[in-house]
Amino acid sequence: MSFSLIFSMSAFALAASVSPGPVNLVGLSSGGRYPLRFGLIFVSGATVGFLLLFILVGLGLSNLFEKFPFVYQWLRWVGVVFLLYLSWMLFRSGDVVHRDDAAIPGFWTGFLMQWLNPKAWLASAAGISAYAQTSQEFWLFTLLYGPICWLSLSCWVLAGAYFRRWLQQPGRIKRFNRVLSLLLLISALASLA
Repeated sequence: MSFSLIFSMSAFALAASVSPGPVNLVGLSSGGRYPLRFGLIFVSGATVGFLLLFILVGLGLSNLFEKFPFVYQWLRWVGVVFLLYLSWMLFRSGDVVHRDDAAIPGFWTGFLMQWLNPKAWLASAAGISAYAQTSQEFWLFTLLYGPICWLSLSCWVLAGAYFRRWLQQPGRIKRFNRVLSLLLLISALASLA
């Protein structure tokens, strides 16, 4: 493998993982509201979910969608509904930074979000078609993508944690979550275009 291919794969993985999207926004909110460990559990689920999706797309799941486009369309609509639900939950969240009874996004929420996230499907298909022409390149890309994805998503959680003290001022967490809710809503609607 050439250094330029490894660099290109890594740059693609970084750009796809760190750019704003539904998973990143939930990670940011989690970091701002809950202890750091909860956000990192969510990130771990999202990373495992994405890697499994990436591997299955690479092994031919995209062929299933070509044969049966209704499966992709169904999954796409389920994803939009799930993102709208998360947007609504963020919008409704109150002024408290951490509540014991709050539904903290966990491992399985992160895992499921990737499967219902159009950005994850597009990143998988585009990345594999651009950089993984052989089996060896595909598995190298998968190995590179894992830690890059986890670290990129963790940066969003850390950013939320960094602002947690600022968010503890009355009314700020509510406004913060409403802005994130709006961004998540826009992300969900954009995936329909």
